[in-house]
Amino acid sequence: MADKVVMLPGVGNVNLSRNGRSRGMKLSVRPGPKILVSFPPGVTFSEAANFALQHKDWIIGQLNKFQMNASSCKPEFPMKTKFHTVNIQPDGEKFSVKQKKFEINIFFPSILSPESEQVSGFVGKVLDSIYLWEARHYLPARLAKLAGLHGFSYRRVSLRNNRSNWGSCSSRGNISLNIKLMKLPDHLIDFVLLHELVHTRIRNHGPEFKSMLDHLTDGRRKELSAEIRKYSTLANS
Repeated sequence: MADKVVMLPGVGNVNLSRNGRSRGMKLSVRPGPKILVSFPPGVTFSEAANFALQHKDWIIGQLNKFQMNASSCKPEFPMKTKFHTVNIQPDGEKFSVKQKKFEINIFFPSILSPESEQVSGFVGKVLDSIYLWEARHYLPARLAKLAGLHGFSYRRVSLRNNRSNWGSCSSRGNISLNIKLMKLPDHLIDFVLLHELVHTRIRNHGPEFKSMLDHLTDGRRKELSAEIRKYSTLANS
């Protein structure tokens, strides 16, 4: 949580966060997007804000990348999810949804453009309900299978539609999974599930954690970590 938020002209809000473990100032731009400057106790808020200003061009570059990634992740219809085929089309004056087995048609008022905010908002809600259904029917069973294969145990699993991460594991061994995992390829879903299962034994991301995850992914931890970062906008959409 930011200690202070300042407005950087031409960029937007910048979160300034004092961190007792920091050895120097660190600037990051995260999905959302969120601009963050982390700095040690000896640095003033004014110095931290000036640090962000000095790196304004870099920040704008990162924001442009997020915007490009977000636009490239917009669904194209007809689209296929893991279990469903989804299409949208204009029809009459109201929003509606018709489903026949695993085929779903989303209808919107003929006077609206498919790119309009009203249509995008309605389609987004329908897709979220689809991802929730698919997540319920796939993720818990897949997590249980991977846990059994590799000798892990956990207390319970919950499904959430959040904008912060793909998954998490509590100190008590409860695993939470983002329903938007259903947007990912199967091998990346497995990577996230294995990541959280390793956390049931190792709470941090230190060398032991990395070594175990590397072992479980046949030495592809770095490769898969880099690949899943390309999908970061999907978790925040």
